[in-house]
Amino acid sequence: MEIKLLITGSSGHLGEAICRTLQSKHQEYIGVDLHRSPFTTHVGNIEDRAFVNSLLKEVDYIIHTATLHKPHVGTHSNLAFVNTNIIGTLNLLEEAVVKNVKGFVYSSTTSTFGDMLTPKEGEPAIWITEDSLSKPKNIYGVTKSTAEDLCQLFYRNHRLPCVVLKIARFFPEEDDQESIRVMYDQLNAKANEYLYRRVDIDDVVSAQLLAVEKLKDIGFGKYIISATTPFEKVHLPELNVDAVSVVETLFPQMSALYAQKGWKMFPTIDRVYVNQKARTELGWTPRYNFGYVLRCLEQGVDFRSPLTLEIGCKGYA
Repeated sequence: MEIKLLITGSSGHLGEAICRTLQSKHQEYIGVDLHRSPFTTHVGNIEDRAFVNSLLKEVDYIIHTATLHKPHVGTHSNLAFVNTNIIGTLNLLEEAVVKNVKGFVYSSTTSTFGDMLTPKEGEPAIWITEDSLSKPKNIYGVTKSTAEDLCQLFYRNHRLPCVVLKIARFFPEEDDQESIRVMYDQLNAKANEYLYRRVDIDDVVSAQLLAVEKLKDIGFGKYIISATTPFEKVHLPELNVDAVSVVETLFPQMSALYAQKGWKMFPTIDRVYVNQKARTELGWTPRYNFGYVLRCLEQGVDFRSPLTLEIGCKGYA
């Protein structure tokens, strides 16, 4: 019997990507969002417990991507973040227990690590794993971290299998730091990030669907979802001092390929996201990484996945 999935945030970047993929597989799903789209079957607010209750009839698994994002910090109140990211998640978890849903996949963020991601000048770059401490530095990080804790609580107290995916940046929009926007071509900056803090949305979707398959066996788990880094711990002291030398040693072809496009590598790299646990326990094999980017540059083709290009830039409402 085919499983039935509920996808929240179905009009957003990740939600649409998941729904597109399910449609291509001719798999049934319920797509929920505040905004109408070709991938949203039900328009409504997850803050409304009655609305959530009405969705979960015969649903097997929930993939929860709906959220207020980091860019909303400047446009939305703290209460709005609490209502959407915490109350909305709580409603879904509670109704999942009531309706005997088989499992819950929560889309979180590496932003929950917050102040852990920034070493002092000259100190080694930070090696970030699932065991790294969360030190949120804004309401976005606080609410996402709290929602992660709710998932763990519902597994502990109700045995609702929950997997938390701590997803690195995948958005196609320009960088939120003005200094990066001014100094680097947009694709140049994104290419650099595949070394340590970016993931293609196609790989994120595959992680989401693998998490659904593994929920029963895992019970509860947190996984960093980021492109596979070429760096090892031995590289950390130099990365935050002279990242260019490290990258040139690992990828001798990078300098010539970058020069052809007028691109440049970041002078320093402050953190490295490690996806080993996701690759081992989820059986996840991300396709897009810095080596892939360089191969695309050699061939003169776009390194972004077809799915990334299909979805395009949505901005943040």
